[in-house]
Amino acid sequence: MTVYIIVALFIIDFIILYKVKNGINGSRTIPDKLSNGDDNPIDIRITNNYPHEVELKVIDEIPVQFQKRDFELKVTLQASESSTTTYTLRPVERGEYHFGVLNIFVTAFIGFIQRRYRFNADAMTPTYPSFLQMRKYELMAFTNKLRDYGLKKIRRIGHTMEFEQIKDYVPGDDVRNINWKASAKRSQLMLNQYQDEKSQPVYSVIDKGRVMKMPFEGMKLVDYAINATLVISNIALKKGDKAGMFSFSDKLANQVVAQKRASQMNLILETLYNLDTDFKESDFSRLYIDVKHKITNRSLLLLYTNFETLDALHRQLPYLQAIAKNHLLVVVFFENTELKQMLFKEVETTQEIFEKTIAEKFVYEKKLIVNELNRHGIQTILTEPQHLTVNTINKYLEIKARGLL
Repeated sequence: MTVYIIVALFIIDFIILYKVKNGINGSRTIPDKLSNGDDNPIDIRITNNYPHEVELKVIDEIPVQFQKRDFELKVTLQASESSTTTYTLRPVERGEYHFGVLNIFVTAFIGFIQRRYRFNADAMTPTYPSFLQMRKYELMAFTNKLRDYGLKKIRRIGHTMEFEQIKDYVPGDDVRNINWKASAKRSQLMLNQYQDEKSQPVYSVIDKGRVMKMPFEGMKLVDYAINATLVISNIALKKGDKAGMFSFSDKLANQVVAQKRASQMNLILETLYNLDTDFKESDFSRLYIDVKHKITNRSLLLLYTNFETLDALHRQLPYLQAIAKNHLLVVVFFENTELKQMLFKEVETTQEIFEKTIAEKFVYEKKLIVNELNRHGIQTILTEPQHLTVNTINKYLEIKARGLL
């Protein structure tokens, strides 16, 4: 008797799930392109066409780059109800990301069987350098909210020498800028107004040698540098400067000449999309020769590289000094955040004491590298990879405020 009841329930469950031809409609909405290193929203829209409540298990075949095989969402929908579910994906490398099938398994109230629906087979979207960061920091740069993200307020030292206009004095203006000759002619106070010097070349120089292959939080150092390059190039263009970039290892590559044109950001974005590291030794002597011959005007060079030891710096220091004679050079390199975490761990064994001592040595050596570069008149940024973009913008705004370029 029990067997008959089970068979009957099984048949009823089958009829309930399969009597409606298209009981479930589903679709996946993905962005035209993903932003590398950021959380990108993926929307799943589901409509229940059954005349009763259903339990749904959603299994989306996300790209293999994420190596996530346990992705699953559970949704309950009433009769004729629609729902949108959003989840996020954080890519850590650039390239093409292929989505598979959106699988939706439906269970009725009996729950003996499931019916599978399949939607959106074989969708592809490319992953580009972090354009989401570019938009975020662009907005903050022009609404004076950058300090909320760790950027210090820069005190302007004097003013730059680019004259803009003579205007009427109003209370609150800097009295040191009063134009006394113009004031005498007009019989009222007139003021010289200055603006930031514009059309200055700003180059991002990305080391794509083996030292930039090291990953932090899943992303290679070169990808952090690429994201920062995109952001700083956009801000430089919005500030009226010329933005350009190039990479190097054994030779110079991926060059975009510093320009101030409407298509410049698209050109930089496409160039960064195709840039990757290699396992070659970075040749700073070749970098000096290429910079000397290809960048003739004094420029701001933001050099993204990495030095782990003082000896590694000393081998390249003569070439950095030679570059700094003709350009304003800022060397950007990285703190090892995993080593820094070891400094705050409680140690118990001899092995842990040894590891902590070695970590302290490497952290201290990074500080010596900063001092050595500063002693030779080279600007530096020592930053955690996660804070690279913020610290680079801060240094650029500081250089502009101090009129160093």
